Amino acid sequence: MRIRRTVLALSITSCAVFGAVSASAQSLKDPAKWAIDFGVGLSPSINGNVNSGAIGVYQGQTTAVLPNSYGDVYGTGPEFRFGAAYAFNNVSEVRGTFIWQSADADLVRLGDIGPSPLYAQYSDYKTFSFDLGYRRYMPVSVQSQSFRVYAEATIGIADVNRINVEFAAPQSQLIANNTNFYDGTAAFTWSIAAGVLFPIANKVDFNAQLGLRHVGGLAQVDQFVGTGLQDINDNSSRLTFPVIVGVRFRLK
Repeated sequence: MRIRRTVLALSITSCAVFGAVSASAQSLKDPAKWAIDFGVGLSPSINGNVNSGAIGVYQGQTTAVLPNSYGDVYGTGPEFRFGAAYAFNNVSEVRGTFIWQSADADLVRLGDIGPSPLYAQYSDYKTFSFDLGYRRYMPVSVQSQSFRVYAEATIGIADVNRINVEFAAPQSQLIANNTNFYDGTAAFTWSIAAGVLFPIANKVDFNAQLGLRHVGGLAQVDQFVGTGLQDINDNSSRLTFPVIVGVRFRLK
C-alpha cells in the first residue's frame, strides 16, 4: 500500500507538471552540447530473489530455506540520479549517470530449522552505480517542438554493499548474527528506458522516464559452503521497473 501511494503521488506530480509546462514550452530544435541531469524515483522489483530456496544443515540442524523476492524483503526504496550528457547532434547523445539506491528490509520468514520456524532480518539494500549509455531522440520534425521523446540503453557497474542478516528460531532458542552474509558485490548492470523532456525555463527541462534495469547477482555465502545451503544466492540478480522524474540543465 505504501508503494502504491508513492507511485500514485509521483504520477500525479508528473501529470501536473506536464499540464503546467505544455502551454509555455519553448523550442528544442537546438539543444546544447552539454547537459547535466538530476533525478529521483522508485524502482519496483519485477524479478529476482534475495535468497533462493535450499535444503541443508545450519547450526547442526536440518534447515529448509524458502525463496524470498526483493519485493518481499525490501519493497521499493527510493533512488537518486546524477549524470552528464554530450550531444553529437540534435538527435543523439552519450551520457554517464551515477545512481544511488537504498531500501529498508522487513522481517521475513526464511524457512524452518529443526522444529522451529526460521526468521531473518536482513540489513538495508544499498547500491552505488555508474551507467554509461546512448540516448536517441525522435527528430524534431516529427514531434511537437514543445517536448522531446527519447529512448536510451545503458550498461554499467554497481557496487552492492554487503548484506548482513540476523536469524531467529524461537522454538529452537536460536539467535544468530551473520555479518558479511553477502559480501560486497561488483555487479554488471544494463537498462533500457524511454522518456520525455518538457522545457520549464530557459535551458531547464523537466524529465520523466520509465524503463527496465537489471543488476547482477549477489556474492556466494561463504558460511554456507558445504552445508547444502550454498545455492541460496542463485537467482539473486534483480530486474526492476524504474519510474524517474527530474530536471535537466542545458549548458553551452
